[in-house]
Amino acid sequence: MNDRESELYSKICEFQLDNPAAIYKLSTKLAWEYHWTEIYTLRAIHEYKKFVFLATLGERLVSPSTTVDRVWHYHLLYTHSYWHDFCGKVLNKQLHHYPGGGGVEELAKERQRYQATLELYQTYFGNPPADIWDSPPLQSNHLAYRQRYLLIPNPIYWLNNNWFSSLSKISRQ
Repeated sequence: MNDRESELYSKICEFQLDNPAAIYKLSTKLAWEYHWTEIYTLRAIHEYKKFVFLATLGERLVSPSTTVDRVWHYHLLYTHSYWHDFCGKVLNKQLHHYPGGGGVEELAKERQRYQATLELYQTYFGNPPADIWDSPPLQSNHLAYRQRYLLIPNPIYWLNNNWFSSLSKISRQ
């Protein structure tokens, strides 16, 4: 790392994602949501910070691992912390999250981008931890979520599709 990069990486590492005044901190919510241990959660946050550093290096897009992406999503929910404090004061630039559009071509681009991210990671930090930087990470978070939880359809969807009216007709027979 050159001096500018080293200074930026130090500022990123010093940034606290957890608000000390919060009863339920971001790290606590992450651990609870994904059933992570406290140590794994802290490691995931540290890897997120490495990813952010890599994302600020140039104009090319980098791609996070599944775990890092989950931390990023949570940080984005804390909009003031993310946009004002982190991007505005630490990074001095906006860092947008670009979700994939789906499809075979998009998946191929995402795999290439992820491989390039791993290579860039190795240049700065050595080998990434395999339990956080899965290879390839491209199992959709949405699918992983669906496999882990029983999803109950939204009642508004039922109403809009006449599910209740169909049910009431059946019950009257």
